[in-house]
Amino acid sequence: MHVSELKEFFFWSAAINYGVLLVWFAVFVFAHEWVYRMHTRWFRLSVETFDALNYLGVAVYKIGIMLLNLTPLIALHLIR
Repeated sequence: MHVSELKEFFFWSAAINYGVLLVWFAVFVFAHEWVYRMHTRWFRLSVETFDALNYLGVAVYKIGIMLLNLTPLIALHLIR
């Protein structure tokens, strides 16, 4: 696999992952009550706990994108 193919792979992987992150954010902001009600069917959560868990999930996902997609992409750009 050539460096240009790897760059394209990491670019599209990062773009798709950031798209997922944006959808997650939009659902959390615009459908918060619906998602909260759906999850409290299975788990006993307060609104504060639910918000904190979502915030933690977004943070972990964002760190994963940075470590697994953006860092290799930047490294590939630097070696050229």
